[in-house]
Amino acid sequence: MLHSVIMAGGSGTRFWPLSRKSLPKQFLTLSGERSLIQQAFDRCQPWIPAERTWVVTGRHLAALTQDHLPDVPATQILQEPAARNTAPCLGLAALCLLEQDPDAIMLVMPADHVIEDHPAFQADIQRAQQLVQDHPDQLVLFGVPPTYPATGFGYIERGTPLRDGVFEVVAFREKPDRDTADQYLRAGTFFWNCGIFVWRADRILQALETHEPELAQGIRSLKSSLHRPEWNDSLGKVFPTLKSISIDYAVLEREQKIAVVEARFPWDDVGGWEAVARLVPADAHGNSIVGRGLALDSRNCVIRSSSEHVIAVLGIDDCIVVHTPDATLVTRRGDDEAIRKVIQGLQTPELEHHL
Repeated sequence: MLHSVIMAGGSGTRFWPLSRKSLPKQFLTLSGERSLIQQAFDRCQPWIPAERTWVVTGRHLAALTQDHLPDVPATQILQEPAARNTAPCLGLAALCLLEQDPDAIMLVMPADHVIEDHPAFQADIQRAQQLVQDHPDQLVLFGVPPTYPATGFGYIERGTPLRDGVFEVVAFREKPDRDTADQYLRAGTFFWNCGIFVWRADRILQALETHEPELAQGIRSLKSSLHRPEWNDSLGKVFPTLKSISIDYAVLEREQKIAVVEARFPWDDVGGWEAVARLVPADAHGNSIVGRGLALDSRNCVIRSSSEHVIAVLGIDDCIVVHTPDATLVTRRGDDEAIRKVIQGLQTPELEHHL
């Protein structure tokens, strides 16, 4: 059966000051009325029910996750005692799924993306699921056709068609510079790697055993503690010792039987405040405003206010202004390093409580 695995361990610092260590991006409501993690759950309903939904998150975020997803069984909110990247995360999920369903197929997706066309998403996932059912050794990725020369995404180079909209993977490409991204866009044979996967749970564990045997052994050592009182203690001892590595480096870039499905659903990774301009309808001058805001003689600004606080901008263009009760951000649009600089600057005894 198909199970959804929502990866919800990210910190989401690029949405500071709204996102914090205690409230990462996946718990924010950036558009509509539901948080990003709730939207990840919603896009699989009622097709993948709550009893086949799993969430992997930090131990300190487990209660908040349960608040946002009350229908998901508490035992299926898997609590990482330390951040160890996506390979240990998915190894842990696969181990737990196999205890419930020895033939489990995993739909893996990040908690912090926006995919608004649910029927198109479900149709694409079903294509991938059918491929895995026909070829149990197949590991399936999703590739988003690029619409501009993005330098912030990894790329997948496609090869021979396997069936309609499904291709062999020729190579994975790291985040490129602008000239290389232009070449990828013109070539028409590259996809953005959106981090959504479909595969059998036992197959991904086998791949980890092949390519990262020590990591796989650590995961396997937890099996005897599943559903036992010592589970949390065992997880707390073993998990932090696992190698911190992404599933891409651990498995996907080393495997042969990899396929990519061309995504037919619209996708946005909402990487930072620039995304608000895509998600929130703009006024006649390109200003995207959430909350109480006023833009006069200003163009292409992103404004986000909390509570009743009013933000007024006058005579400025291409700015981001975000207000929360204890912090305010003002920066230029297009400055990809801005938030990172702020986060670094806040790492002092006097200011770190704002992180």
